[in-house]
Amino acid sequence: MTDSAKPTLLVVDGHSLAYRAFYALPVENFSTKDGQHTNGIYGFLAMLINLIKAEKPTHMAVAFDTSRQSFRTREYPEYKANRSETPAEFRGQIPLLQDCLAAMNIPVLSLEDIEADDILATLATQGEEQGFRVLVCSGDRDTIQLVDDDITLLYPNVQGVSQLKRYDTQAVIEKYGLPPQNYPDIAALVGETSDNLPGVPKVGEKTAVKWLNQFGSLDELLANADKVTGVVGNNLREHLEAVKRNRALNRLLRDVELPVGPADLEVKPIDAQAVRDIFSRLEFRTLLPRVFEAAGLDGAAGTTQSTAEVPPMPKSAEPSPTELADWLAAAAGEVGVTVTIEGGLPRRVGFATLEAAVEMTWTPEVAEAIASWFASDAPKVFSDTKPQLKALRRAGVDVGGLAFDTILAGWLIRPSFPDKTLSDLVDRYLGERLPESDPTQLVPETEGATPGQVSWFTLRVADALRVELPARVASVLTDIELPTLVTLAGMELAGVAVSHDKLAALSGELGERADAIAQQAFAAIGREVNLGSPKQLQEVLFEELQLPKTRKTKTGYSTDAAVLADLQETNPHPFLDLLLQHREATKLRQIIESLDTAIGPDGRIRTTYLQTGSQTGRLSSTDPNLQNIPIRTEEGARIRAAFEVGTGYEALLTADYSQIEMRIMAHLSGDPGLIEAFNSGEDTHRYVGARVFGVAPEDVTPLMRTKVKAMSYGLVYGLSAFGLSKQLRIDQSEAKQLMMEYFARFGAVRDYLRSSVEQARIDGYTETIFGRRRPFPDLTSPNRVLRENAERAALNAPIQGSAADIMKIALFRIHDEFVAEGLRSRVLLQIHDELVVEVAPGEWDAAERIVRSRMADAAELTVPLDVQIGRGADWNEAGH
Repeated sequence: MTDSAKPTLLVVDGHSLAYRAFYALPVENFSTKDGQHTNGIYGFLAMLINLIKAEKPTHMAVAFDTSRQSFRTREYPEYKANRSETPAEFRGQIPLLQDCLAAMNIPVLSLEDIEADDILATLATQGEEQGFRVLVCSGDRDTIQLVDDDITLLYPNVQGVSQLKRYDTQAVIEKYGLPPQNYPDIAALVGETSDNLPGVPKVGEKTAVKWLNQFGSLDELLANADKVTGVVGNNLREHLEAVKRNRALNRLLRDVELPVGPADLEVKPIDAQAVRDIFSRLEFRTLLPRVFEAAGLDGAAGTTQSTAEVPPMPKSAEPSPTELADWLAAAAGEVGVTVTIEGGLPRRVGFATLEAAVEMTWTPEVAEAIASWFASDAPKVFSDTKPQLKALRRAGVDVGGLAFDTILAGWLIRPSFPDKTLSDLVDRYLGERLPESDPTQLVPETEGATPGQVSWFTLRVADALRVELPARVASVLTDIELPTLVTLAGMELAGVAVSHDKLAALSGELGERADAIAQQAFAAIGREVNLGSPKQLQEVLFEELQLPKTRKTKTGYSTDAAVLADLQETNPHPFLDLLLQHREATKLRQIIESLDTAIGPDGRIRTTYLQTGSQTGRLSSTDPNLQNIPIRTEEGARIRAAFEVGTGYEALLTADYSQIEMRIMAHLSGDPGLIEAFNSGEDTHRYVGARVFGVAPEDVTPLMRTKVKAMSYGLVYGLSAFGLSKQLRIDQSEAKQLMMEYFARFGAVRDYLRSSVEQARIDGYTETIFGRRRPFPDLTSPNRVLRENAERAALNAPIQGSAADIMKIALFRIHDEFVAEGLRSRVLLQIHDELVVEVAPGEWDAAERIVRSRMADAAELTVPLDVQIGRGADWNEAGH
């Protein structure tokens, strides 16, 4: 029988290839909305689908190990003992992969005490004897021994599982210089690191092959070991038993008793609905049609909709400005909108309903025709709205009726792994591909979707996202995030006035200080070194100065700032102190230079606020980052002093919440003592300190207050007794006692913290006061470190997230009331828990009233939201 006429048996090593896929695909890009990692499953299935399409097997099975224990570990306990613990992110993927294979009707085989390779070897041998063309797909090199005229090995390359190297007999000979049956002899001599089988010292593949060719076989080599000369000969004679052991262990079993044989593994039709169900659970939308196509079904059958229900992408019409205005006026319901931007201004604009798409190049005539529609309450759906909103405002067009933003909605569903682009969302929620041209090609081979078509996809993704959004999370989008987005766009357009002269002066001083400190540091060790080079610092600190070694890294011992600060505390040294001072001066100068570079021609800095940059909902800023400016240092004060009131305005107003996270803790826990502390109007930390230490409030010392303050804030972040002792520099026993006394008097706080974590463990997520969710799949992780980290984060998420929600609500309500009252005053910055407002002449009283009242009533808590206000000509002077 010719090869082409033979049936094809494909046998696959499940664990080996899934593990390789896990490391080949970034874990952060493959996760379901409830936090289940899926990169190993996805990579394995993608490889298997390609293999099925290319090889068209008639019979197929996938083998898995049941555990790390087998008959080999009984014979040699150290076998594979060097393998590290399975990554927590990989755990749970194998059972789900097996569920996928079951839905695809692909047999899964495993046996106690037997490795997957032995199952493959048995099936391959039986298949060859029964007239099959056999393909073995494995990442274990021991399977090379199976290769012969009817058995081919498909071996993954170092990049992962996307490419498979084909090993027939000739390919093995070309690579190793010996036929396949002799490969285990080479491995016995050289050893196999992955299996923890040490070989003969100083013997590599070339030496092993030379010996085997010289003596004809491994048995003959070992019988004539005394004839091998040199150091390697001595090594061979000293390790004869190890070589024999290696050969015994790497010999695959070909006669394992299996419940099925090759003839029982005939490829069967997949269970289409079961595949849909498991792929939907794993959110494998793009992989779904590929499975159906490989199975010989219509690829579109893999989507959750029938082919008839997936409308073809419309061709975008290009009406006149008047026709466009009429089209928009006649559009019923939501309209998808896309604005392409060039030089900060609109270039083309596209609109779509679910039935049609239109678009035009932006011109003054187009702007005039559709400006009123943009400003109206007609519901509009965008993807990544803020830059488009800013471009339209620069062109003199205001936008009202913002109904949905797909990027924000996707982030609220998956805050841990947000999708970055509309293309990602189309892939995940529609199971389709957004047509995109390759930006690296001068003449793209494929045309991307036009703005009108992008708007059509945006509208459809929005519908799919709404199905996934729980009602309370949907309200976070509409009631908090979208109004915040509009306010942030205005803040980014306004910018903040910053003095170049003040920044330049401070930068110069810091440069001189850094140079002077460097000279002192060089003098302390008697030579010059590069203070920015970890390698040179390692030599100085741990070899020359003989300081205790810090934690080990890939490049030596750590020299990062936090580690060196701890080292200086336990083992002070003049050089170390000067190094830390130099780093601080250099870091500050870099911050200043990034700010100075960002000053525009009008003397203002315009940062970009990131709404989707955190899992808790807190805003961050970039280009430049305004959140890394030190708060409680002289240099930080001078940097803030460079942020000034702009021309045409009379003052800066700063406002922040006093102890907002502690107030939220009091509200959520319902602790009577803590609520009374905030409602009393007294110094809260002094009040709490009096209760904890059992003294009158006036007898609470500054040290007592410091301890209680650290305790109170530490609890919000899941601080342990060890962490508290380190922070306060007290014995761990004292820290533990302090925590016990705190909880004895504020028991509801303890009960709340415990119950919130347990509830999150049940639900899989935490919720803020307003319904924002943050998933915590690692709360049930078998990995203790991951689980404890998740527990600490779960303690803090409802509190920090609620604080972020409250600040956002206050922010957009202040902005809206300024507009409603016709004020020119405007919010410029939101940094941490602080707002900075630029106040127009004559508007101070109105601005202060609005800021104070809107911040105070942003949430209804059982304790008051205390607001602190400051005024000044610059940010530092306006501090309080």
